[in-house]
Amino acid sequence: MDPRQATFPRAARLLRPSQYTGVFARGQKFVCDGFVVIAAENGEEHARLGLALAKRRIRRSVDRSRVKRVIRESFRNVRPDLPATDIVVLARSRTATIDNASLTAQLTRIWQRLARSAQ
Repeated sequence: MDPRQATFPRAARLLRPSQYTGVFARGQKFVCDGFVVIAAENGEEHARLGLALAKRRIRRSVDRSRVKRVIRESFRNVRPDLPATDIVVLARSRTATIDNASLTAQLTRIWQRLARSAQ
């Protein structure tokens, strides 16, 4: 993969509450052990990512930060292959206890399911 494609620019992020609300209102859910991912078409040319990791689900800030890094890295690597969708990732209660390799594997499966569902 070209390193320039594997970036996470501002244009690839959900920034406004209205963008999150739109995904929650019309999105399709993908569920695994660690995450609930909601995705909705966005009318843009590329996928965008939003994170909603509640303190209630992941108590320690160090764990929330670790999970966010894993999600961003996984998304950054597959972003060119994803359809033009807005994606919101929610954490589940057991996410903090899952190791990084397992979280990455779960996200990879979800990205594949998301790509298949858009075809």
